[in-house]
Amino acid sequence: MKSKAAVKRIIETLKGIYPDALCSLQYEKDYELLFAVRLSAQCTDARVNQVTPALYARFPTLESFAEADPAEVGEYIRSCGFFNGKARDIVGCARRLIDDFGGRVPGTMEELTSLPGVGRKTANLILGDIFGQEGYVCDTHCIRITGRLGITDGSKDPLQVEKQLRLAIPPVESNNFCHRMVLFGRDTCTARSPKCQGCPLAGDCDTAKAQK
Repeated sequence: MKSKAAVKRIIETLKGIYPDALCSLQYEKDYELLFAVRLSAQCTDARVNQVTPALYARFPTLESFAEADPAEVGEYIRSCGFFNGKARDIVGCARRLIDDFGGRVPGTMEELTSLPGVGRKTANLILGDIFGQEGYVCDTHCIRITGRLGITDGSKDPLQVEKQLRLAIPPVESNNFCHRMVLFGRDTCTARSPKCQGCPLAGDCDTAKAQK
């Protein structure tokens, strides 16, 4: 695994490139981020951001989502893909938030993952962005790039990657680090044809070193 010194250099370099480390999903209410993350499965954040304004205008409150017909919700999110399942999860999630959590997004991993359509990736993001807790969000970018860098062992299993990142990345850095992985994955370390030449992390990247 990568040395602590190398991991620290990677973290600090990414901070310099992406100082804000913001989530690219747009939202105003806590539950809107929860729903947006569900919509982002097998879909781009850009597409989700195009869809949600009309969705939230039609269903402006958590109560309106809880009372909604999933079929109607599905029509608003059709372009996000897998819209029937996502619509059912959103409506079911809204009902659970009202019935079991007083209309608030809960703040523990166990509570969050008990909600329809919410797995550990979503829960970690919510814990980090909404509650300021540690959040190891193992999406495709994070899994791919940390494997290439050698921070993780190249596993494609999100839970295994999360366990390895918890050993390598300090909790206080975790949420922003994972956001920066997404940004870096879009800009430089792309799934196809990564820009290894001139990459600011090349000096600490196992994959880049192997190509020399």
